[in-house]
Amino acid sequence: MALNNGMAMNNGLAKIETQKLKEEICHDDSAVPVKAHTLDELHSLQVKKSNPNTPIIDLQQSIFGSEADKNKQQLESISASLASLTRETGPKVVRGDPAKQAETPKVVHASHQHQHQQIPPFSNITDSALKFTHILYNLSPAELYEQAIQNEKGSFITSSGALATLSGAKTGRSPRDKRVVKDDTTSEELWWGKGSPNIEMDEQTFLINRERAVDYLCSLEKVYVNDQFLNWDPMNKLKVRIVSARAYHSLFMHNMCIRPTPEELENFGTPDFTIYNAGKFPCNRYTHYMTSSTSIDINLARKEMVILGTQYAGEMKKGLFSLMHYLMPKRQILSLHSGCNMGKDGDVALFFGLSGTGKTTLSTDHNRYLIGDDEHCWSDHGVSNIEGGCYAKCIDLSREKEPDIWNAIKFGTVLENVVFEEHIREVDYTDKSVTENTRAAYPIEYIPNAKIPCVGPHPKNVILLACDAFGVLPPVSKLNLAQTMYHFISGYTALVAGTEDGIKEPTATFSACFGAAFIMFHPTKYAAMLAEKMQKQGATGWLVNTGWSGGSYGSGSRIKLAHTRKIIDAIHSGELLNANYTKTEVFGLEIPNELKGVPSEILDPVNTWPNKDAYKETLLKLGGLFRKNFEVFTNHKIGTDSNLTEEILVAGPNF
Repeated sequence: MALNNGMAMNNGLAKIETQKLKEEICHDDSAVPVKAHTLDELHSLQVKKSNPNTPIIDLQQSIFGSEADKNKQQLESISASLASLTRETGPKVVRGDPAKQAETPKVVHASHQHQHQQIPPFSNITDSALKFTHILYNLSPAELYEQAIQNEKGSFITSSGALATLSGAKTGRSPRDKRVVKDDTTSEELWWGKGSPNIEMDEQTFLINRERAVDYLCSLEKVYVNDQFLNWDPMNKLKVRIVSARAYHSLFMHNMCIRPTPEELENFGTPDFTIYNAGKFPCNRYTHYMTSSTSIDINLARKEMVILGTQYAGEMKKGLFSLMHYLMPKRQILSLHSGCNMGKDGDVALFFGLSGTGKTTLSTDHNRYLIGDDEHCWSDHGVSNIEGGCYAKCIDLSREKEPDIWNAIKFGTVLENVVFEEHIREVDYTDKSVTENTRAAYPIEYIPNAKIPCVGPHPKNVILLACDAFGVLPPVSKLNLAQTMYHFISGYTALVAGTEDGIKEPTATFSACFGAAFIMFHPTKYAAMLAEKMQKQGATGWLVNTGWSGGSYGSGSRIKLAHTRKIIDAIHSGELLNANYTKTEVFGLEIPNELKGVPSEILDPVNTWPNKDAYKETLLKLGGLFRKNFEVFTNHKIGTDSNLTEEILVAGPNF
């Protein structure tokens, strides 16, 4: 360029002239130009091409080679999963987002009817037979973020990078709407009747709901399919397929199940269990056994689960847990609703506890390796996590109290039903505007000290957690084997009830095996298996109260988390095994006389109550609640001579 100083602009600035090059073009040779002629071509260069998990294949042409055969089988398997029971073939399926399909895709039809089909096929051409069902198969978290934000109202990226979502009208599980098919096998095997979580339905009703769910999913332009695993034990791993209508559900299960490697996915084959999540669509309330527009149905013979009328993602997680509670005990493997961690010396501890007792918080210990926070199996060769992720409660979450969980809420994590600031997207974990049951689902690798693979040796300690709002249980008690079984079957904690005349009263809650909503057999079966394994491996049982001391809720105070952590540390180290113990009244619990780092006066709850008569009255009241709850189990005999049953009853409260 050159300035023409001889000429001046009207505004006093010199005129700028551009020297003309021989080629008569201006160019910048500081960088090589992009090889694109249009903006679309430029954008196409932004994303590096890679082979999809399930390549699109024209099955009409001849296919040779094992890789092509595997891809063909994979698409056929997905098509068969989505097959209706009343049509000759499954839907036309193609991998990929319909928004990105540039040309007519190659299609795959199910080559055969579903193996469990009982209704004869008939020719029935409808509009749905002429459309494609696009399969978004095992998408990455980044892809699922894009899908959720583009297509699902209520999906936002928070300041930490986590994906905030809404689960719709249902913000928790619907146990009264859960059904299990009662057939010749399950009628004899499963626990039915009073106290049981298993509400029956027949095969025909299940098929009606399955058809409704599959028809809904196949009517959509696209559905999400996850092929994943359950159980880190390689000898007892299960293959599960989840078909869902929401990216949020797909990301949730990506986090909560075990993520397959590309090689494992390529050889996945036919799943052992399939979930059809049509939760955006209600069930037909006029269908037999339906009591609302929500229905969660499990068919153990067909190895299928159907979800209608609820978008709460936890239904999928717990539905698979129910499956494991059925399959694993049949293999002599104990399924457990527990957290699990391991010390640097290989000592494993199990943590049982209902919601709010501290199971996730106490099992997530930065001084120990986390095996898992919620669901485990105990086999002849040790423990294994069932899941590939954690599902933590977020209400009142703080960086100071739960740093590992706080730091795990980042990109890839699903935040359910939380409230956040509109502009900076910072989450307010104290806000209960949507629900108190706010949750975070993240891969277990997000915990820095997670043990991968999530397996460990036999447990050394079995810790039963109870948040006793009555304030009469000791902060820690050592249990004998019969007491461990009694309190395991009882599954006690206490919740704070609503106000009546300005007075808040605790409400005792009992959930057999600390997870009654998910067990399939009678609780004594799981308890007997636990006792057998504890006795064989020399494990010690402990009852830890994370609730109140010095009075019931409203007069006493919550036991400090720091004191509970000291107690747990003393269990891990073996310090408590060598302590001197005193036996309590009514429950007959062995409590330590002193423990380093914990005030001695709180170890025996009677010392902390200013009114000793009120303490005794409350203690007897709680003992009575335990006895009343246990009545449903007294008629179930364990073993041929039922001696074990009598031992368990004696281990309960005595007046």
